[in-house]
Amino acid sequence: MGVGQKIAAENAGWTFGANVPDTFVDHIRLSVPLYDSGHDLICQLTDFFVKNDSIIYEIGTSTGELIRKMAEHNARKSGARFIGLDVEPAMVAAAEKHCAEVPAITILNADARHLEMEKADMIVSYYTMQFVPPRYRQELFDKIYQNLNWGGAFVMFEKVRGPDARFQDMISQLYNDFKTRNGFSADEIVEKSRSLKGILEPFSTQGNLDLMARAGFKDVVSIQKYLCFEGFLAIK
Repeated sequence: MGVGQKIAAENAGWTFGANVPDTFVDHIRLSVPLYDSGHDLICQLTDFFVKNDSIIYEIGTSTGELIRKMAEHNARKSGARFIGLDVEPAMVAAAEKHCAEVPAITILNADARHLEMEKADMIVSYYTMQFVPPRYRQELFDKIYQNLNWGGAFVMFEKVRGPDARFQDMISQLYNDFKTRNGFSADEIVEKSRSLKGILEPFSTQGNLDLMARAGFKDVVSIQKYLCFEGFLAIK
């Protein structure tokens, strides 16, 4: 069944492989409110954390849109390296192609949980953690904290659940209205939801704050929010 932009997905069978990278950027821009604004905000935040010779990771780099924007925004930072990680080979291929002209970028087909990471000044996760199985999520947050330099930043954007059933119901209805305004049919909205069962598992705002606190982060602030989409900045 189709979920929009010629992307097909079966019940509980969403994947980032197959033909998804071909239309992923268009699909996600129509699906996620303030998607490009989040990119712009992250690029602005790099001004505070990226120095000459800094290392910056993006976990879940998908097609490389954000990491290229960050690298180009910091083109004058001599020796700064931008490393994009993704577990999906099709996304890695798309990101390598998109970032081929930017020598400061390296794209790796790797799971951040198993990669020996270098100490970084900034680690970014843009709508990625929600796809990490909950049983592994705390482990990944712990690793992010451990691999940041002191004063380094973890920037995370996530889909979040409402704090209770009443809020969740309202937020879900408003989000469906948003997707309808952006051209998705009722059938596509339902099929997308069905395809993500057991794959996209968002936590609440408080649940994400608890994950970061257990990892060691004490300084965390919300930097952008629209309905069920929220960005966080945590500083080590």
